[in-house]
Amino acid sequence: MLKARTHRRKFLMSVLLLTVTALTSFIAAADTPNSPPEPPSIVTLYQGATDSAVALGLTPIGVVDSWLEKPMYRYLRDALDSVEHVGLETQPNLEKIAWLNPDLVIASDFRHAQIAPLLNAIAPTVSAPTVFNFKTTLTMVANATDREAEARELLQHWDARVVDFRQQIAVKLGSDWPQKVAVVRFKSDHVRIYTSGFAGSILKELGFEQPETLQSQRWGMKLSSTENIPVLDADALFILLEPDDPAIADNYQHWASHPLWQQLSAVQSGRVFEVDPVSWMMGGGILAANAMLDDLYSRYGLLQPGAAQHQACLTRSSDHGKPASC
Repeated sequence: MLKARTHRRKFLMSVLLLTVTALTSFIAAADTPNSPPEPPSIVTLYQGATDSAVALGLTPIGVVDSWLEKPMYRYLRDALDSVEHVGLETQPNLEKIAWLNPDLVIASDFRHAQIAPLLNAIAPTVSAPTVFNFKTTLTMVANATDREAEARELLQHWDARVVDFRQQIAVKLGSDWPQKVAVVRFKSDHVRIYTSGFAGSILKELGFEQPETLQSQRWGMKLSSTENIPVLDADALFILLEPDDPAIADNYQHWASHPLWQQLSAVQSGRVFEVDPVSWMMGGGILAANAMLDDLYSRYGLLQPGAAQHQACLTRSSDHGKPASC
């Protein structure tokens, strides 16, 4: 009889303990009814996707190597400290991606169409058509990770800056606006002019135009001879050089010292600008786009309204889990 009572008492105590635990969990959950869901673990397979994830306050569990400043661009290093690398954008390591076991993979049709079935076998995969449209990438990453509100705020901030830049530069340049400009990338044995892509689309949105010699080109042109220098004639030239590459520096010097180069309008007016290839081309996301726009404000001597607030927005992109919205 005593044994039965003891057993019954232990049973009641166990039920009471379970009830208290359940009530405690219920009360804790009730105290935070609007707590955001845990963000999915993601792997980003191209530069713009990595930039966009950081801008949205996400820290991927895997990223591909950067094109320059390896293994990761300096502006993203703090936010991506200790994050695993999964190979190159053009050749991601599928075995390592599978080992990371992500909830989501962010890819691009342009780079990864052939391995899309393998990526989807590893984890649900979303894929952008190109690698350079930062707005498409940002929206895609936001929609896949429940960060739509953050993306809207980032894009509204961008749109406001674009409107301000267009107004200021039109006043500053007067009848010289809009300017015809060209983005020129020097390689060791040739020169590329970009009419579209990341920088080209941003320049177009800001109101810049292309020289007549380039308007019929789809992506741009590849020039192998200094005899083609007149094709570069524009009101301003934005020159992309890769740091620490003597062969590229030598080729640029070879072209820039040619008599035909000295006849270019941009050279004669002092509007040949050597710009950062990371923010102007390689970064591919909204943080890089804002850095490119910062550069243009500076190059043309324009005042950035709310510059301190904008810098704070970019700074927050390096804080883990905090979106770079304003």
